Amino acid sequence: MRSGTPTCSNKKLFGLISKAAANTYGLAAGEVTKQLAAREKRGSTAFGGRIAIPHGKIAGLAGVRGLFIRLDKPLDFASVDDLPVDLVFALLSPPDAGGEHLKALARVSRRLRDRVFTAKLRGAGSADALYALLAGTESRDAAA
Repeated sequence: MRSGTPTCSNKKLFGLISKAAANTYGLAAGEVTKQLAAREKRGSTAFGGRIAIPHGKIAGLAGVRGLFIRLDKPLDFASVDDLPVDLVFALLSPPDAGGEHLKALARVSRRLRDRVFTAKLRGAGSADALYALLAGTESRDAAA
């Protein structure tokens, strides 16, 4: 992905998230894009430290779900610290998951504010290592 205006960057990123959500959770990609963009219009979900947590409520989900993306090229995301974003955790929830959605958002936000943890995410050498970090298990990329 190339950096561009924040709107173009967000559109491309939301398209990527929407395709992954459609494939993984059987959601309508267009609806995911629409909900993420609608939330982003209310204010940037990039909270600093090169991290964003775009989120939205999507009909058809059985529960709160997440998708993690580590970008090769950071995107301008109108972050509070003006740094481009390279770590993205998209949080998708059913429309009636008010408290559950907020709890998940708080938990993800707390975890992604941990600089040691985000450094490990940035340095992970494989999808398996990323999964192990996000799932809270020992990294399979650990030195032998």
